[in-house]
Amino acid sequence: MAPQSRPEGFPFLDMDATAQASLVKNGEARAIDLIDAAIERIERLQPRLNALASFDFDLARKQALAAPVTGATSVFAGVPTLVKDLLAYPGHPTSSGSRLFQGQRPPAVSPYAQALEQSGLVVLGKSATSEFGLLGTTEPLLNGATHNPWRLDLSPGGSSGGAVAAVASGMVPVAHASDGGGSIRGPASFTGLFGFKPSRGRTVATDMPPDMPTASLISDHCVSRSVRDSAAWLKAVETPGHASPLPAVQALQEHRVPRLRIGVYRRDAFGELPTPQALEALDACAKLCADLGHEVVDAQGPQFDAPAASQAFFDLTGATLAGLFDYVSSLMGPAFDTALIEPYTLEIVRRARSLAPARMHEAIAALTTAGNAVHAALAPVDLLLSPTVPFTAFPLGQFGPTEDPATLMSHTNRLAGYTVPASLAGCPAMSVPLYWSADGLPLGCHFVGRLDHDARLLRLAFELEEAAPWAPQLLRLQEKLLWPSV
Repeated sequence: MAPQSRPEGFPFLDMDATAQASLVKNGEARAIDLIDAAIERIERLQPRLNALASFDFDLARKQALAAPVTGATSVFAGVPTLVKDLLAYPGHPTSSGSRLFQGQRPPAVSPYAQALEQSGLVVLGKSATSEFGLLGTTEPLLNGATHNPWRLDLSPGGSSGGAVAAVASGMVPVAHASDGGGSIRGPASFTGLFGFKPSRGRTVATDMPPDMPTASLISDHCVSRSVRDSAAWLKAVETPGHASPLPAVQALQEHRVPRLRIGVYRRDAFGELPTPQALEALDACAKLCADLGHEVVDAQGPQFDAPAASQAFFDLTGATLAGLFDYVSSLMGPAFDTALIEPYTLEIVRRARSLAPARMHEAIAALTTAGNAVHAALAPVDLLLSPTVPFTAFPLGQFGPTEDPATLMSHTNRLAGYTVPASLAGCPAMSVPLYWSADGLPLGCHFVGRLDHDARLLRLAFELEEAAPWAPQLLRLQEKLLWPSV
């Protein structure tokens, strides 16, 4: 709970999305009360953090006033949130972090967006992202840098940097995010949040073309301050008739996971060790799991040709964007201006255009082989445990889109060395915030489960959250940001 000395103002700050929705359902607060409080927090914090790419508070207030006053049944009734600026959402522009698409409003509404709307969430705006979600930092030329709430000169990571900055700072209790190689989990680690990537195929479709070369790697979900919010979000967007449906959130929380065999590994996909801080965080997490009664054993991480998989990922990403640009250019004609596209994006597209057609088949085969190696590494254990990222948050201004492309690719490999294997395999994975460094920066620990064993991960997350709660750390940060003198 918040300290008694906290000044008046900023209600609901210490509540997660589930708690806020309960107030609306029980008639103890109105949706408009939650929305107005979130807007006040955003207006206070946005000038310092730059977490939002766009907003429409009038639309949000209108939707909140139209919501039921009492008796609402939707899971997130009246709860304020943000949608990442890669997903089209009714009433809001989708710029994909790019000056090329600034202010565009795609007409299509995906099943995923519809599911969020039906859950009762009220979208205040779009959270900032790197251009097309490419970089592991959120410093697009469109909106400028997003700042890490824990230290403003540091990056919150990417590409879901705006989402994590908004939730960690208390702007909103939960926010949409997406993850192709670690874009939920890495930023969650840098900001002390719970970041979950669902199994491939568990959630309803977004507006992403299913035949896009990298579509199978990407999962949409959220970043949250509590495990129950993440589980409830997943239930709200789950594919109807899924072969392994997620249990109810209360059942996940109450029926604890049986004793697990957890394999711990320290070197990333490229064979590199993390910083001593990340190793300390990993050892502390492994000890906590052992203290909770789980069997913790040393294990090998997934064994595959990481440089080949990395090159395949960049080639497929570049080819995907090349196809997108060809299509958009045919629609825009002379208005299609490559000067509006960031230098890094242009470079990976240029490289992809020089590839032989057969290279796409080779690249897909390389990623498939790497994904199979993840399944093989999981065979002798229930879960794999590693660092989420190899270091705490890094300074802004070092890895933005105008830097040397080779440096940015190398940095991406380093950032995603622990997280990308789960994406290649389609396995569920999560970053759990259990450690803060001596200088007060968070670091997550990364768990990977077998395909469709999302419930096992979430049950463990509930257990870890109860044993080592991180909400007090977040609340202290939020109070410091909103009341610097206290």
